[in-house]
Amino acid sequence: MSAERFMRILLTNDDGITSPGINLLAKALREAGHRVIVTAPDKNRSGCSHSISFLDEPIKIKEIEKDTWSCSGTPVDCVIVSLLGGIPEINITTPQEDVLNLENGPDLVLSGINLGANLGTDLTYSGTAAAARQGSSFGITSIALSLVDNDKGTYHWDPIISYITEKLPEFMSFWKPRSFININFPNNGKKPEALVPSFPSMRYYNDRIERYTAPGGALFCFAKTGNIKRPPAEGSDWAEVLKNNAALSVVKSEPVSRGDERYG
Repeated sequence: MSAERFMRILLTNDDGITSPGINLLAKALREAGHRVIVTAPDKNRSGCSHSISFLDEPIKIKEIEKDTWSCSGTPVDCVIVSLLGGIPEINITTPQEDVLNLENGPDLVLSGINLGANLGTDLTYSGTAAAARQGSSFGITSIALSLVDNDKGTYHWDPIISYITEKLPEFMSFWKPRSFININFPNNGKKPEALVPSFPSMRYYNDRIERYTAPGGALFCFAKTGNIKRPPAEGSDWAEVLKNNAALSVVKSEPVSRGDERYG
């Protein structure tokens, strides 16, 4: 990779600062010549969606090592705190309230690699996707990365991290303002067969809530997770991953109405 292609990258996730997905990816990207600033939650924040916590209490950040920070907040907090003054090297704020200095910010916001899929309807709940959404709302190219589960409960990191490092410029070429890119990778120990644009799938989880009354009378509700039984629609992200492809979707960063002429 030529020198002019080296980037400054803000890397976060929702699995937490100790997750292998974020640490192995950071290592590979740094070895490729990029400057990677990691800001990730200090604990697992999976399923927190686009929640923020800095309105209720201060966010604590701690530098674990050079360019690697743990954050007491959510994935979205990680992006906001990093870009709005918490990490001066990538601070995009200016004295003028409504003007951002994107030249001082990162070239790219990456979120992941997530332990498990973020396909279609999963994006509603995903902290991984939310961090990418937040980055894109500042006008920065932002990508969410997820490695789907397999039947054995193992994660084959090496081929996917190698694929991401090689294909990053191609991933970025799909980005459009007011959107983020969501990519899911097959988990079979091999590189994906192809990178395929796809649409987010509809997934119904068949979850249930079971109620238990404690001896003292308190009522507790426990989630009983179900199985997704409906087959994926052809051309969806879910269908493409099942074909051993990397499924790429360009997702709007803000709520839109069907037929909104601003988006074509």
